[in-house]
Amino acid sequence: MKEGTKENPWKLKTPPLTSDYEMYRDTKEGKEVIVCVVGKTILLYDYRCLNDLHQMLKNHGDWMELGSADEQKPAKEGTVEAWGRSESNPIGGWYGLKKGLRGRFGMYVPPLMEELGLAEVTHEPKGNKMKAK
Repeated sequence: MKEGTKENPWKLKTPPLTSDYEMYRDTKEGKEVIVCVVGKTILLYDYRCLNDLHQMLKNHGDWMELGSADEQKPAKEGTVEAWGRSESNPIGGWYGLKKGLRGRFGMYVPPLMEELGLAEVTHEPKGNKMKAK
């Protein structure tokens, strides 16, 4: 069975390896999305984020801090989280699609990138980073 479907989601752990969650590819309102299931909470990310983040990391050429933050909190400049909501990224804003739950890009997307062989991610208790493979 193909991995990354609702029936066979990617089973992932947050970068500090403290929490389990699942992700899968789906289509919502005609748009390809990544569905992120954390307990009973469901987050949605634009599927383009995988290729866009990979390209940005390749251009960056070095480790980049993840900087995960909730939507309501500001993201630390120069982090993956800040890039995932920046007007200067390829989609001109948030990759998170569910209003009120658009943040945490830097927590949930990097482990999927690692699973797909697109990036390396550190797994420390705090201050994790990633870089393109």
